[in-house]
Amino acid sequence: MAQATLTITMPEQVWIQQISTAHPESTFRVLAAVPGPESGFALVRITGPNVPDLVKDMDDHPQITELSLAQWSDNEATVHFETTAPLLMFSSRDSGMPIELPVEIRDGEATIEVTGSRERLSELADQLQLFGLQYRIDHVRERLHQRQLLSERQCELVVAAVERGYYDTPRCCSLTELADHLGIAKSTCSETLHRAEETIVKSFLEDIPDSDDLNPLEEELATA
Repeated sequence: MAQATLTITMPEQVWIQQISTAHPESTFRVLAAVPGPESGFALVRITGPNVPDLVKDMDDHPQITELSLAQWSDNEATVHFETTAPLLMFSSRDSGMPIELPVEIRDGEATIEVTGSRERLSELADQLQLFGLQYRIDHVRERLHQRQLLSERQCELVVAAVERGYYDTPRCCSLTELADHLGIAKSTCSETLHRAEETIVKSFLEDIPDSDDLNPLEEELATA
């Protein structure tokens, strides 16, 4: 599984781009969203210096077909609405790649996070392009469960080492004591623990983004 963070630039003809750039100091935080066949429904919290004017602009926009207020003040509002141009929702739906909520949109740009297979991420890139959404990739990394990284024996040993204080400072359990607790030879304990530590450290380093060393998915998305 791969996890990606993307920044999406909305097309100029879409309501969210027009209104968010007209109110660049305001932030739209999408709390919930559901795409329909030809429209989309969303619950959004809006914060900014002049929220009443912004909400009025939304209500007057032809791409907003329904709007109701759940909460209102000069600097914050929670709004439920229907729009005929939910491009992010359509891209997510048609690619089969869920977008993790909340999503923040500010001054015409949305930051999204998605997790899925490389094939689904590639399909999402295609759908974004199809709907006229420009994007840049901020981060891509592989997401592996702990038990995919370590063998069952390595995982058992690392858990025991942490629980007995082997990694505490000062150390509360020696390697000999840890081996005795697990009923294995000290040399076996040392080698198994070292291999587990090697895997964990290398996995950690792989998660650190390096702009000069894109992985194949990043290259594919960047050239889509």
